[in-house]
Amino acid sequence: MTFANAGTLGALPGRRDELVAHLTRPSTALAEVGCLLYEVGVSEEHPDTVFVVELWTSAEAHRASLELPEVQESIAAARPLLSGEFGGFRFDVVGSPLRGGA
Repeated sequence: MTFANAGTLGALPGRRDELVAHLTRPSTALAEVGCLLYEVGVSEEHPDTVFVVELWTSAEAHRASLELPEVQESIAAARPLLSGEFGGFRFDVVGSPLRGGA
């Protein structure tokens, strides 16, 4: 079953675009472990927030991705850009009118 993770990352004031650049660097490792979609966005209404929407083949694939050395290095490199404010939600996808089911 497809797993969705949608969240917000608080960036330090003035560092949002730097965080976006970091999060949007190409990564073949994510696709190899089951990432189907990883979209990064911004809103001028929230100038110090980055929005991330992820779709994974399963919750287990998402958890496994966090153990990859490349992902661990990316998290460590992003940490100095983060304010510590995080939000979001996770859920199992049960269907879509675009894909005809789960």
